[in-house]
Amino acid sequence: MIDIKVPTVGESINEVTLVKWLKNDGEYVERDEVIAELESEKATFEVNAEKAGVLKTVGREGDTLNIGDVLAKIDEAAAKPEGGQKSEIGSQKSEQPPKKEEPQPQPQPATTATATAVPTDIKATPVASAIIADKKVDPKNIQPSGYNGKILKEDVLGALSSPGRKPGLQAFSREEKREKMSNLRKTVSRRLVEAKNTTAMLTTFNEVDMSKIMAIRTANKDKFKEAHGVNLGFMSFFTKAICFALQEWPAVNAYIDGDSIIYHQYCDISIAVSAPKGLVVPVIRNAESLSMADIERKVVELATKARDSKLSMEEMQGGTFTITNH
Repeated sequence: MIDIKVPTVGESINEVTLVKWLKNDGEYVERDEVIAELESEKATFEVNAEKAGVLKTVGREGDTLNIGDVLAKIDEAAAKPEGGQKSEIGSQKSEQPPKKEEPQPQPQPATTATATAVPTDIKATPVASAIIADKKVDPKNIQPSGYNGKILKEDVLGALSSPGRKPGLQAFSREEKREKMSNLRKTVSRRLVEAKNTTAMLTTFNEVDMSKIMAIRTANKDKFKEAHGVNLGFMSFFTKAICFALQEWPAVNAYIDGDSIIYHQYCDISIAVSAPKGLVVPVIRNAESLSMADIERKVVELATKARDSKLSMEEMQGGTFTITNH
C-alpha cells in the first residue's frame, strides 16, 4: 500500500481544494493514470497514480488539503480484474432501458403535428401534444406530472401561464443553495473587487432587434387589456427574458457570503421607477412564477406606491437582479 500525497505546486501555495475524483474508490487504476483533479488559488492540475493497483480514496470532493497531505492510497498488491467486465456490464445496463421503451410508442396514434412538435423520446398525451404543436412550446421547459414521466394537458398549460420558471422547481419557491468556493474562485473574486475599487469602470452597450416584440405587443395589447384589465408594456417582456437568463446562468443570480456562494432558486427582480424625490428600486418577488399580466399589475402597483411615497423598506430590499427602462 502506497500513499498518494498532495504535490507541491508552487512556493507560495500551502493548500489546495480537491475538485473531483476521476476514479472511484475501489477501482483498479493503471500507473500514471489520472485519478483526481486539484485546484489551487492560481491553477487547476491533475494527480496521477504512481503505481498500478486498487485505489482507496482518503480525501473527499470539496475538501481543502495542505501540501503533503495523503490524498489517496493504492494497493499495488491487489490483483488486476479481468479486463472489460465492468464496462461490458455497464454497457448492457445502459442498453436495456431503450429496448424496453422501443415497443411502447408503436400502439399510440400520432398525428403529423404531434410527430413534428414532440421528439420521439418525449411522452405526452394527445391533447398535450396538440397544444405543444399549436403553441410551439419546447417540451424541455415542461415538468411532466403523468405516470412514467408523461406530459399532461395541465403541465403544458402551467408552462404557458408561467413562462420563465425552470422545470421541476416549485412555484414561488424561496429556496437557496450554498456552495463553498474553491481557492481559485476566492482569489478571482477578491481580485475583481480590488480591480473595481482601483480602476475606472466602463459601461458597454448592446443593441437588440425589438421589432418582433413590438409587433407582438401591437397585435395583442387590446385583447390583453380586455382580458386582464392592465396594459401590456415592455417591462413584462424584459422581466421574463431576465428570468429565463438568470435560471440558465444561476451564477449571475447569486451573491458571495464569506467563502461561499449563495445561489437563489428564485428571481426577485428590482425595477427602477420614478418617485417625487428621484428614482427608487422596488422589488417584484418570484417574477419567474408570475404571468405577464401579474408582472404588469405589480409594476403598476409599485409605480403608484412610489409616486405616492408609500413604498415600504421591505418592498425595496432583497432584489437579486435589477433592470430599468430609464
